Amino acid sequence: MNPPPVENYWFTASEMFTFISQIPHGKKYAKKWLLTSLQNLCPIAFIPLYVSDRCDLISLAEPYCFIHLVLITVFYLETADMFLVLQVAVLMNSCSSPPFLQSELKPQDLERLKHCMSKRFDGSQKSLDLNSIRTDPDLVSHNIEMILNQENCMQAVIKIIQENIPELSCLNLSNNKLCKLTDIAELVTKAPNLQSLNLSHNELKSEQELDKVKGFRLVELWLDRNPLCDAFKDQTTYISAVRERFPRLLRLDGHVLPPPICFDVETGTNIPACKGSHFVSNEIQGLIQRFLQHYYCVYDSGDRQLLLEAYHDDACFSLSLPSINHLSRCRLKNYHEHSRNIKNIKDSSAWFHLLKRSRLTVVAFLSELPKTQHDMNSVNVDVNTYSRTLLVFTVSGVFKEGESCSNTVTCVSITVDQIVLCSTHLCIVNDELFVRNATSKEIRCAFAAPAPSNSPVMPTLTASQQEMLSAFSQMSEMNLEWSQKCLQDNAWDFHRAAQIFAELKV
Repeated sequence: MNPPPVENYWFTASEMFTFISQIPHGKKYAKKWLLTSLQNLCPIAFIPLYVSDRCDLISLAEPYCFIHLVLITVFYLETADMFLVLQVAVLMNSCSSPPFLQSELKPQDLERLKHCMSKRFDGSQKSLDLNSIRTDPDLVSHNIEMILNQENCMQAVIKIIQENIPELSCLNLSNNKLCKLTDIAELVTKAPNLQSLNLSHNELKSEQELDKVKGFRLVELWLDRNPLCDAFKDQTTYISAVRERFPRLLRLDGHVLPPPICFDVETGTNIPACKGSHFVSNEIQGLIQRFLQHYYCVYDSGDRQLLLEAYHDDACFSLSLPSINHLSRCRLKNYHEHSRNIKNIKDSSAWFHLLKRSRLTVVAFLSELPKTQHDMNSVNVDVNTYSRTLLVFTVSGVFKEGESCSNTVTCVSITVDQIVLCSTHLCIVNDELFVRNATSKEIRCAFAAPAPSNSPVMPTLTASQQEMLSAFSQMSEMNLEWSQKCLQDNAWDFHRAAQIFAELKV
């Protein structure tokens, strides 16, 4: 049986070291007989470059014979005496090059290679021309065979680039019979500024080889006269496949590429900086700021029962926390059992029980929460609804638990208040409190500036009002600020203010 005609298979000389034939139990056969038998079955002469001592590994210089060796694995090799027929298996394995060719270059050869590359380097363009370097006269005259398709040769080139010209911008590797780009991929980190790469007139057969070097930020690439170029049905498909690997590419094979077809993407912008509080008018601003100053002054004090005055008789209150994965390590565990985060509550009946109703229930619940100290400089207020009888606004700010100034800031509160404008004072009707952990930036900025005075600037009082204020403060045992607010809410009617205070105290 004769092997198929060789003209049905086409290989290039660059594939010379692509395959190694492995013969199981090769030591049972004589080397000379084995090589002669293989040669007789292969119509094209080959040169055995390397035969292992056990005759089980053979490297051949002629690529055509590999096709036939694959096909004759079921053929019989006859012994010389013709009395015994042996079946010899020939296994083909792919490899970059035979192991005996993987040794490093000698130091003197490296120096000559370095000298050769220096002559091919253009410092003004930061360009290195290694076109057909194997035939360079300086290397040939010293019997240095620089085959860039072999790992040891490419590694030597990369090492010289890394140590001497890491700023390399253009690299020409054309006419070097390259069939793989595995070793070149190292240049992605060794020469990060590389923008132009010439791989034309090589033996690259698959577009997948380009995946190995897509880390380059190339703007110019040559691939013409490579077998892979013939695999595309048209130029558009070819350009698209290359651009998929190199999206910054402007020129391919010396031609300027058309603009890529893509969707318009808006230019990235930074999130606008927070503009701080938003009030509808100066009147509303003063009204809310005075209310919040009084509210947080009492909230941070030891007795939150005085907050009864701030809530409507039919007030509602709810507390919510974000989802917590590890409660044991969470700094908000004191609030967790009261959280009305509907996303985390499966029992719908709990939604009702966690809602606090009436001002007595609300204030009693607030009194059970940990002591706090709010940073009034961090407070932001956004008013979203305003009418003659109703105010709705959101308050956000940083606080820390406990009264000590050394305590670490842990929490941010966001409160949505719905407030009724009564004839004499403000009353909270709906209070929604959301508490989360503070961010690193919020912790750094918290309590950085001295807190504003808890006592707002009081309008000038007449002598009679000052006497009434002093007397009311002594009678109610409240500070001057709250005493003045109580008198102002009751139009400076001492007896009416005292009566309301007595009712609230009870």
